[in-house]
Formats: sequence, C-alpha cells, structure tokens
Amino acid sequence: MKYKKLWTDMHSNIHHEQMEALPMWYEQIKKEMDFWPIAYYPFYMRPTEYGLAVEDRYGDEEIAGDWEAVKQLAKKAEAEGFPMFIGYEWQGAGLDGDHNVFFLENDGEQKHPMRYEELAACFKGQKVIGIPHHLAYQPGSRGKNWDTHDETFSPFAEIYSSHGSSENDDGPFGMERHVHMGPRTGETTYEKGLNRGIKVGVIAAGDNHSVPGVFGHGSMCALAEDNTKEAIWDAFEKRRTYGVSKSRIEVDYTVNGVPMGGEVETDGDVELEFQIKGTGAVDRIEILRDNVLEEMVVHSGTWERNRPEGMVRFKFFLELGWGPDVRVYKDQWLKEWTGRLEVNGKLLGVEKCWSNYGQDITHQDETSCDFSMTTYQSTATGKWMGPSNVTTEGFIFEVETGTDDTMKLTIDGMEYELSVREMFEGTKVYALWDEVKKLTRETWGDITHYRDDPWWHNAYKFRVGKAYPASSYEVSYKTKLKMERDGNLRLRIWQKNGDAAWTSPVFVTVKK
Repeated sequence: MKYKKLWTDMHSNIHHEQMEALPMWYEQIKKEMDFWPIAYYPFYMRPTEYGLAVEDRYGDEEIAGDWEAVKQLAKKAEAEGFPMFIGYEWQGAGLDGDHNVFFLENDGEQKHPMRYEELAACFKGQKVIGIPHHLAYQPGSRGKNWDTHDETFSPFAEIYSSHGSSENDDGPFGMERHVHMGPRTGETTYEKGLNRGIKVGVIAAGDNHSVPGVFGHGSMCALAEDNTKEAIWDAFEKRRTYGVSKSRIEVDYTVNGVPMGGEVETDGDVELEFQIKGTGAVDRIEILRDNVLEEMVVHSGTWERNRPEGMVRFKFFLELGWGPDVRVYKDQWLKEWTGRLEVNGKLLGVEKCWSNYGQDITHQDETSCDFSMTTYQSTATGKWMGPSNVTTEGFIFEVETGTDDTMKLTIDGMEYELSVREMFEGTKVYALWDEVKKLTRETWGDITHYRDDPWWHNAYKFRVGKAYPASSYEVSYKTKLKMERDGNLRLRIWQKNGDAAWTSPVFVTVKK
C-alpha cells in the first residue's frame, strides 16, 4: 500500500502562562504541518520557602481551565477538517522518564500518578498513547526507564529533539543544550531499548516551548492511509513513523514488503528495499541490524561528475536573515521581508523552513512563489526554555527548468537574476548594502574604515544555496539479507549538509 506522508511537530509544549497565545500556535502549525498533537505543559517553577524554585505542577483549577481550552480548540480544528490530538506532558516522580500523553478522542482527562506503570494502567484499553522523550538522560533523573516500558502504551519514542539525540551515547547531536538535565548517558538510550528486545518505533519532535514547529528541532512523519485522525492513529499504533533532524527527507522503507514499524516472520532470508528523496544531496544510508551497521549505501560520488545539461530537476535552499549586532543597533532585532521567486520552467515544490511567527506564502502557482518573512536577532521570548537565537527563515524550492535558464528572485523590491548553471557551482550570499549603509550613516554618521567590517557584519543577508540535481537526492536500493536470529532492521540517512533521518525498525522473527 502507498501511504501518505503526513508531517508534524509532536512535541509542542504550551504553558499555562501562554494560553492566550493558543490560537496563534494553532494558526502557525496549520501553516506548516499536516496535523497536530499538542502537548500541554502543566508545570512551572514554583518558589519555595528556601528561595530555590523547583519544577512542580500547577494546581488542579489552573490545569482544568487550560485543558478545557485545549479541548475546545481540538473540536474547532475537527470542525475545520484539521486533524488535532489533545495531549499533555507527564513527568511523575522522574524515575521513569518524561512522556507526552495523547488521546484519539477530544474528551480525554489528564492523569498524574507518580510512576509510568500506573500511568499506563490508567489508560489501559483506551485510545491513548504515552511517548517518551529525551531518553538518554540519567536513569532516575528524568531519563527513560526501559524496565517499566509498555509497548502498547508507548509504541514509539523520540530519538531526536531540541535536546539532541537519544539514539546512543557516542553518536552526533549530543544532548548539550539543556546543561541542567545532562550530560547524556549510555544507560537509557533508544538503542538500549532495542537491545532488550523491546519493539519501539521512532520519531523526532521539537520539544518546543515558545513556537511550535521550529525548523532544526526535529519533526516526525506518519505514514497513513489518509489524513483522518483515525488513519493517523493507526500509523501511531503500528509504528509507521520516522523522524528527521531538520528538513523533510522522504523515506519509503520495507522488509519483505512490510513497512517500517511492522513485523516480519521469515525462514532467514529477507529482502530490504528503500526509496529516498532528500532535500539536498544524500551522502549515505546506513542499514542497521540490531543497532550495528550491516551495510552502508554510499551515494556521494555517484552523481557529481555528471554535469547537468538541458532540462533538469533540482532543489536549493533560500535563507533570509542575519543582520545588525543588537548590541550596536539596539532597535534592529526584527526585520520584515517580502520576496518572489519566478522560474521559466516549473516550480514543483516548496518546503517551509520556518522557526518563528511572521512567515507566509502569499501566492504560489506552477511558475512563481510570493512570500513575506520575519527574521529575528534574538530569542523569541527570552523565557527559560525558549529556543536558541533565531536568525534565519527560508524555503527549500524544487524546480524544473533548463540549465541555461535564469530565475528571478525579488527581495524587498530589488531583482536578482539567478543563473541556474552558476547555482550548480555553489552557494552565493547577497547583502542588503543600501540598507546597512543607510543605517550606519543615520546612526554613526559618514564613517570610514579600511575594510568593510562595519557594514558587512551588520548587513541583513540572504543566501541562495547550491543547486542539487535530482540524481543527488533520489536514491533507490534493494538488497537481500540473511537473518540467523530474531532482530530488527532500520535505516539512518545522512545528507551532505548534516541533516539526518531515522526510520522505525522492522522487527524480524526467524522461524525455528
């Protein structure tokens, strides 16, 4: 069966003090994602008599009011045809790891027992799931406790988020952002769960507390028959999910025709097949058997010597942002942009690479895209779990046109001719020179310097990324493997730019 790929941020934590922004969160996620499982965050830093603030749950009255607002929004979303799942974060005593609890129906009620096994028991037989996140923290101190794991209640886990990667303890994307919770340990990783024979799939998700759907904090894809809540829930229960660290790498993966997350019984031989459509050049695909590299499919080196000619399909990344040092230009913390891309051939697709409010596609057709963007020079809110500095927003465009053609990019009313042939040679950065010179003159007068640092360092810029032909980002592969014992097979995909994707495993049983 050919499944739809539906994308979301499955870890958007809205707090009690942010509830007035709930409609804004909803409008933002609808612009970016195909569905939304919200994760209401009922915790805050409670002052104590000692002066030390500790994280604790809000009172029942505050939570009840917020929860009702979440339910009402879900009902509104359902009436509008947008799939939304109500959910909340559960932490308990910290002994089993943090989990987000989601409901298929819009009438679920929160439960907050101290232990995970009690939590799972509260919802036994109901359409409720509890998804563990930031697994690889210290056991007993909010890291995942695989001893108490329930495969039915928790069909998959977050392998990556803004915290970093919990896949293992020696791979990239270390958990270094939230230093108060780290460092990462090897005792609680995702791979430890698999090594124990636990059938658990994977997603990536933002763990975003200020803006939902932050680009670069991870997102998940559900392989569903359609975009109804019931079909998406079926994908959840059957572990037809995968995660990406940043851009939306498309992955189709089967073992003996069974998609990711499924179970296969075999006499020993299995046929593994995948198709990848990246967002830029794919570097390699790692086939992992029981967390050990079984085979590496290296794609780098297979396409670079074939110079694109004639009509060609390609992708490129457009980023806007950067700008003045706010310590020097204190009022330059936000910039609003307008833009338009026009192509002679076809505009095949646009991926939104957004991290904050203020982004929009105002018009899109087969040959053009009009957009308005807002970039920021500092954190979105300054709150204690706010995102890192957000300085760029952008798009990944897929285009089909001739190699000798040019595309026209208009930024803030100024036109730039983009030679397709030159785009295949490399990335180019453009500065808004007139704007920064005007700003410098109005602030400091007619200054001079023997190099352009005062202007270049403070200029708003946009970057037109290198164009990658379809041969660089599309990979198909099929192989046969011998399974001598029960195990699992999964993929880890890397692009040249460092973007990664992780699939849920296929779990293989070998007949005795």
